[in-house]
Amino acid sequence: MTKTIFIATAEPYSGKSIVALGLVNMLLGKAQRIGYFKPIVNHTEIQKRDVHIQTIIDHFNLGINYEDTYAFSREEALRHIESETEGQMIDTIISKFKKLEESYDFTVVEGSDFIGDGAAFEFEANVSIAKNLSAPAIIVVPGEGKSTAQVVNSVLTLLRNFESREVQVLAIVANKVKAEQVNDVRELLTAQLPAEAILAVIPADKGLQNPTMKEICQGLNGKLLFGEEFLSNQVDNFVTGAMNLPHFLNHLKENVLIVTPGDRGDIIIGSLQANLSTSYPKVAGIVLTAGTLPEEPITRLINGLQTIVPIVSVSSGTFQTTTEIAAIRPRITSDNNKKIQLAIDTFDRYVDVQALDEKIVTFKSEGITPHMFQYQLSKWAKSQTKNIVLPEGDDDRVLKAAARLVAQDIVKITILGNPNEIAASAKRLGLNFDLSKIRIIDPANSEYYDDYVETLFELRKSKNVTLEMARDLMTDVSYFGTMMVFKGHADGMVSGAVHTTQHTIRPALQFVKTKPGISTVSSVFFMCLPDRVSVFGDCAVNPNPTAEQLAEIAISSAETSQRFGIEPRIAMLSYSSGTSGVGEDVEKVRRATEIVKLTRPDLKVEGPIQYDAAVDPEVGRQKLPNSEVAGQASVLIFPDLNTGNNTYKAVQRETGALAIGPMLQGLNKPVNDLSRGCTVDDIFNTVIITAIQAQEQ
Repeated sequence: MTKTIFIATAEPYSGKSIVALGLVNMLLGKAQRIGYFKPIVNHTEIQKRDVHIQTIIDHFNLGINYEDTYAFSREEALRHIESETEGQMIDTIISKFKKLEESYDFTVVEGSDFIGDGAAFEFEANVSIAKNLSAPAIIVVPGEGKSTAQVVNSVLTLLRNFESREVQVLAIVANKVKAEQVNDVRELLTAQLPAEAILAVIPADKGLQNPTMKEICQGLNGKLLFGEEFLSNQVDNFVTGAMNLPHFLNHLKENVLIVTPGDRGDIIIGSLQANLSTSYPKVAGIVLTAGTLPEEPITRLINGLQTIVPIVSVSSGTFQTTTEIAAIRPRITSDNNKKIQLAIDTFDRYVDVQALDEKIVTFKSEGITPHMFQYQLSKWAKSQTKNIVLPEGDDDRVLKAAARLVAQDIVKITILGNPNEIAASAKRLGLNFDLSKIRIIDPANSEYYDDYVETLFELRKSKNVTLEMARDLMTDVSYFGTMMVFKGHADGMVSGAVHTTQHTIRPALQFVKTKPGISTVSSVFFMCLPDRVSVFGDCAVNPNPTAEQLAEIAISSAETSQRFGIEPRIAMLSYSSGTSGVGEDVEKVRRATEIVKLTRPDLKVEGPIQYDAAVDPEVGRQKLPNSEVAGQASVLIFPDLNTGNNTYKAVQRETGALAIGPMLQGLNKPVNDLSRGCTVDDIFNTVIITAIQAQEQ
């Protein structure tokens, strides 16, 4: 049994950071405490820190001190090799690793980078470290610049070298393989590798292999003049602006970097206009060479533009600058969430995670941590892909969340709005996703419009809705989106980034209606606290529920909790615990608790109970010593909307907890509401839980 895995390569720029990010993400879905260790690091000259270690620590919030994640710098390791004290170096690595390992359920170890002087010693050092740590390995072989035969031979040679030194190899990753070589590489390796070997062949991806404008600026030691907010733009190619403007425009390609002297105002303005035009590809940025800056009228014009790509000034000449740009190697840094997520998605797509999971021994923590919860949500949503409609296509947050969801293949997305305006917004936001993968519908011009109008009229004519009123209502995106769900043209709807809660859920209450046996539509938030996930209900819908409604909310919330992998222990919250309090409000909670016990005797429920007694084990033991719920409640039911809404927001703000929701309970089909102050992450998470709800239909 092992608590460690070693990621190794034998060449520089192998892309093993993809494996590292994907592996840590996978393990955090299984175990609470994940450690990370890189025996030999490359410190940057500026920060004196290894960029990749910092990315892993920051992105996954591992809580490890940077100094504990490595044993030696590259220079220190070289000195040990030169002085023939490699044994002493290995002893120190083992000692430091074992100290770190004691605090974690599982530890990922990353081998060195093979960059710079001394690369010859690194392979033997890495194999020796893996063997002395008793760590099985995942080996990574880059296919960049290699023929199919060279990729296959590199994999087989590296595998034999590890096996000959008695280091078990769990998986082999051939990375950055040309798209046209992928099938041949896979077939040839599958025929020659052991049957139990896990093989992943990952095609080259511009999104991972090409630098961002921030990396270009840093690599050139340039001065940023404009466009700081677009430094994350990806650079896929570059062109020199040395010809007249009409000829120059013919050379623009998608995500192009333009290199031109600073006095070429025509090229600068032409490039910025091309970026705004739907007739030309997206411009990633502009580099102004020779230390020359645009003249004042050009600068004034640029300052007045709505969208400005990054413009960087450098002192070097145009030829030298283009040579330096070609040599820049991209890194996945902690501030580039887009590239981090792409790396994780790439790992999940091409590595047989289930087979790898079966080979790796992990430890199941008690309860469920926020990262485990989010990992499971994505996994559940992907298991049965659903189509979710987002009515608010004119909101940038919605488009950003949609792009992320589509990129990760979690759900199918339908967006309501004007297709041309949505395409223009996507370009303005720099969203590099294929719009053909998203269904965009303009309600008034939709093929569904007449049918939806007739359906709404038939459903609501008894409520004095005329045909003309139905036509008008069906141009409203909330009504149109809800009707898509009702008719089965979408599996669920998420709205509310722009509209009020009532505007969002009114159509659902009018004709989607509640499930059999359910009379009260309610809501829950999944509160992702630092060490657990709790379910809070109802914090969004019912202002002052009766005892019967409160009991129904509790039962619905418990069922939701079970559906999402959280064992329900229900706390019916009030201002007193047990039999100590009297009054109308506490009696309502007491009555609701009794109804839950009679209706669902299988559920663990306690009430009335105060919040501290519900969640703090010590307080719970003092106030209700014989309770199965006190001190360990996972489902917290608030007596009214005033208490619930304020409490969830207070907990969210004061603890930094992630609040996923609200998720509506009780409807025949899933329709969920957003807060108008929602973030992209809120929309992303709410769409996922809506897709999971839809799987039950």
